[in-house]
Amino acid sequence: MKKRALTGLLTTGALALAACGGGDGSSDTTAPAEGVLKGVCPDTVVFQTDWNPEAEHGFLYELIGDDYTVDAAQARVSGTLVDGETSSGVRVEVRSGGPAIGYQRVTSLLYQDPDIMLGFVSTDEAVDLSGEFPTVAVVAPFNINPQIIMWDPVTYPDVKTIADLKATGAKVRYFDGAAYMDYLTQEGILDKAQVDGTYDGQPASFIADGGKAAQQGFGTSEPFYYKNVLEQWLKDVEYQYIHDAGWTAYAQSLAGKPETIEANDACLKLLVPIVQRAQRNYVDSPEGTNALIVDAVETINNGWAYTAEQAAAAVVKMLEDKLVANSPDGTLGSFDLDRVTAFIEKGVKVYSAIGSKPKEGLTAGDVVTNEYIDSSITVG
Repeated sequence: MKKRALTGLLTTGALALAACGGGDGSSDTTAPAEGVLKGVCPDTVVFQTDWNPEAEHGFLYELIGDDYTVDAAQARVSGTLVDGETSSGVRVEVRSGGPAIGYQRVTSLLYQDPDIMLGFVSTDEAVDLSGEFPTVAVVAPFNINPQIIMWDPVTYPDVKTIADLKATGAKVRYFDGAAYMDYLTQEGILDKAQVDGTYDGQPASFIADGGKAAQQGFGTSEPFYYKNVLEQWLKDVEYQYIHDAGWTAYAQSLAGKPETIEANDACLKLLVPIVQRAQRNYVDSPEGTNALIVDAVETINNGWAYTAEQAAAAVVKMLEDKLVANSPDGTLGSFDLDRVTAFIEKGVKVYSAIGSKPKEGLTAGDVVTNEYIDSSITVG
C-alpha cells in the first residue's frame, strides 16, 4: 500500500510526500497498469465532495500521487492519479464541498460545471432530484451511511436508539433540509415539534446547553472528537446510525449526470475498479493519505480543524462498524439493488409528502449501476 513521508514544501505552499513502502493485501488479481487511463479518460479527472477534506473522503485522496498540490483559494487538491503506486497516465483533482461551494448540493454542481465527472450523491439526493436533475451512481465506497443522531448518555441514560429520544422531548438539531429527518418525523420515530434545523456543524450549541439537545453527526467523527479533542466536553456521547433507524440510503456514492456516464463509458470501466482498490488500500493502510488530508486542511485553512488522530480513529470506526464493507454479493463498492429498490419506495413517499417530484416509475437502475464494478475486489 502507498505510504507517504513528509519531505518539504512545494512552491505552491503544499507539502510533498514521498513514497517509502509497499504491501499487498489485494483481493483482485489484476496488477495496476502504467498509464492505463491515458487517452481514455479526461486529462484531469475531477471529483466533487460534499465537505472539507476528512477521512470519510480518504478513498479519493488515496488516488492522488506524491506530487500533489493544494490550491487553498479553491479548496482543491490535485496530482497524478495513481492506482496504488502506479501512475494511471492522467491527473486527478478532488474538490472540497461544504463552505467551499456555498453549501450547495453536489448535484447542482454536476449540472453547473461540465468539468466535474463524478461527485458525492447519496441515494436520497438522487431520488429527490431524479425528476429534474437525474444522476447515476457508479460505485458505493460506503456500505452504510456514517451519519448518526447523538446524545449525552448522562442526561439521557435510558435512551438507546433515536426512537427513544421521542419520549424525552429533547430537541434534535440537524442540517435544515436533510430528508432523513422528514422520514423520522413522518414515521413517528421523532416528533416534528422536537426537531430543529439550525445545526451548523459546530459543537457550540451542544456545549452551551450541556447536552440537553441531541444532534446529527458522523459516527466516524463526533464520538471520538467530543471524547478526546473537544476540551469543553471530553466525555462519551451515545449515538445510533440513521441507517439502523430505517433510512438506508447509500452515502457519498460517486455519481454523474446520465449523459456524462454515457460519454465516459470506456473511462469508467477502468476508473471504477481503481476507485474500489483505493478504498480498500486506504482502510488497509491509511497513514500516508491521512497525512495528505491533514496537510490539505491546514493549507486550505478555512476554519475546519482536523488531526491525524481524528483521521486514524475514523478509519478504525469505518471497519469496526462495517461502514466500509462488502455488499451482500461479496464485493466492495457494489450496490445492493434490492436495497435501493426498497429505499426508492420509502424515499418517494417522503419526498412527495414535502412537495418534491421524483421521476415517475423510478427504478434502481435509474439511480445506480454495477456495470463498472470489478466483482473480484473485496475488503476484509
